[in-house]
Amino acid sequence: MFDIGATELLVIVIVAVIVIGPKDLPLALRTAGRWMGKIRRVSGHFRTGVETMIREAEMEEMEKKWREQNAQIMAEHPADAAEPAEPATAPTAESRTEPKAPPPEADDQPKLPLGKPGSE
Repeated sequence: MFDIGATELLVIVIVAVIVIGPKDLPLALRTAGRWMGKIRRVSGHFRTGVETMIREAEMEEMEKKWREQNAQIMAEHPADAAEPAEPATAPTAESRTEPKAPPPEADDQPKLPLGKPGSE
């Protein structure tokens, strides 16, 4: 964002010490840090809102495009939509399966010791 080198930072620190004074400098830096935090939060919130609006606009654009393509496909192939579905056929002997056995009861499960590991 800002291209501040070491020499520029040193000049800023020297000027701050001379103008503000060494006694009030920590309070001034703390206040400046709070302001920077507030500015970052507000700008982040603003950026998130703008990105959300852009995503929503893109989604509306894509949905419009999909609706147009769907209408075009439906116009090109009207017979496909009017054809009835194939009738269901009776299951053959090969497709039938035997009923499965019920799952084992809870009593058949192995019991695990309760408590902390290594407390035996």
